[in-house]
Amino acid sequence: MAPGVRLIQKVSSTRAFARIAPHVVPAMDRTVHRLTRGKVLLSSRMLPGLILTVPGARSGQLRTTPLACMPEAGAEQSWILVGSNFGRTGHPAWTANLLAGPDKAVVNWQGRDIPVHATLLEGAEREEVWRAALKFWPPYATYQERVDREIRLFRLRGRGGS
Repeated sequence: MAPGVRLIQKVSSTRAFARIAPHVVPAMDRTVHRLTRGKVLLSSRMLPGLILTVPGARSGQLRTTPLACMPEAGAEQSWILVGSNFGRTGHPAWTANLLAGPDKAVVNWQGRDIPVHATLLEGAEREEVWRAALKFWPPYATYQERVDREIRLFRLRGRGGS
């Protein structure tokens, strides 16, 4: 584990972080990502990250959101997204957008735009991925303890044509 990761995990599990981070982290990521033409995502220095672009569920306007992700190994390119919302009560808006348009999403991964298909994970598949997510980033357990909702997990798979 990289130096400082345990400290970051501890800090990211606090309620203060949950109040502040949603306003600061995405704004910093968007700015740096834009200035570096997609080459740098600051938060990915701690966790792998991507930029999700998907039409808004109600507005239809494109919404761009920097997110931590869990890349999956295998023959096809895929990622797990955890809708933790930093342990805040509501589901993050991007999860509703993926539910409304699972084939309309594009991720920017390491500077490349990749069209993806999003699947909401449920049942045994969700439980297996949730266990892997907790090993990957233990603060997700704290986030889940804080909320009554089940944190949404999505698998995004490349759909070709990039």
